[in-house]
Amino acid sequence: MTSLPVTSVTAVFAGVLILLLTIKVIQLRRRGGVILGDNDDHALTKAIRGHANAAEQLPIALIIMGLAELQGGNTPLLLLSALSLMVGRVMHGVYFAVHGTHWRLPMYGMMLTLIAQGLLVLTLALTVLF
Repeated sequence: MTSLPVTSVTAVFAGVLILLLTIKVIQLRRRGGVILGDNDDHALTKAIRGHANAAEQLPIALIIMGLAELQGGNTPLLLLSALSLMVGRVMHGVYFAVHGTHWRLPMYGMMLTLIAQGLLVLTLALTVLF
């Protein structure tokens, strides 16, 4: 059996983050009686986009991380990528879930996410090509 500890732990944190963002969307939908769409509710629109952005970014990062780890990628680089990814995703998600959060938080969160994805692609490429 193959073990992917870095990817597995990161996936646990990613799963918890997606769950929390989903719960926030559900709470706002129930509060406003919104079944479909956002009913022009700014807070709900933000929550939906925060959840969607996490759902867009996390799967590809976890796939690349898992492939790199499976093929013996550099563990410290994988750990750095995982930490950067999750800190970035939390920073990004907090802005979309907590009213009044500073607008720079998602910008820095997205920067960390992109750094993590770049490191993951680099780690996989170095593992596969060399």
